[in-house]
Amino acid sequence: MDQHRQTPARRRRRTRAEQKLQTRNALIEAGLMNFSRDGYHGASLEEIADTAGFSKGAVYSNFGGKAELFLAVLDHNLSTLRGEDWDPLAPAGSTGADRAPLPAEVAGDRDRAEQLVRGFELATLEFITTAARDDTLVPALRIRIRTLLDAYERVASDHRAPDEALAGDEVAQLMAALEQGVSVLALSGVASVDGSLLRLGMRRLLGDSTGDTGRPGDTSLLPTVEQVQRLLDDSSVETDASE
Repeated sequence: MDQHRQTPARRRRRTRAEQKLQTRNALIEAGLMNFSRDGYHGASLEEIADTAGFSKGAVYSNFGGKAELFLAVLDHNLSTLRGEDWDPLAPAGSTGADRAPLPAEVAGDRDRAEQLVRGFELATLEFITTAARDDTLVPALRIRIRTLLDAYERVASDHRAPDEALAGDEVAQLMAALEQGVSVLALSGVASVDGSLLRLGMRRLLGDSTGDTGRPGDTSLLPTVEQVQRLLDDSSVETDASE
């Protein structure tokens, strides 16, 4: 027997907390895919669990139901796509993050990413109309809207004109309203506003009339397709099918 033969390093066993977090993240990713495809009302918890590789019981072990799972997907999107370095005024592809390599499974599938963007926007509208009529969900909805407004207020503060008369939170509300209005126009199919025109409109709200008016044809909604593609990559986790 070779006494110099090395014993393989023992693989560290995941703690119960780590397993639970991985399961939760897998369900959030599956929720994003299923809500985008089937809508908020059309998506089923059974199919979401199956997509993630778990039983329906795993959903209820991590979330109180469909609404709580959808809120978790919203939270993940907000934290991933609207972080501290988010700048909706920057041209698409102008930052290092925008140039990050895309995962092989979605890098060449722009149609899939665009469908995901559109589908989740529609599901979010469904959820908002439902939550706004449910006194138990209104507080949670307001928290997420506040998070969105806070992200815009950071942008407004960074780009605020010296002679701007409106308060930062007022500018943030107008910027968010413009973005959401553009989304509704696009989702309805009535009209389409490309990304450069949307950025130009936001600059005008900030009192900046010097923004790019050439308006190259980047037509994706906010969040951009590239951001959603990265979201898919960032949220993918290794799941334990035995859980």
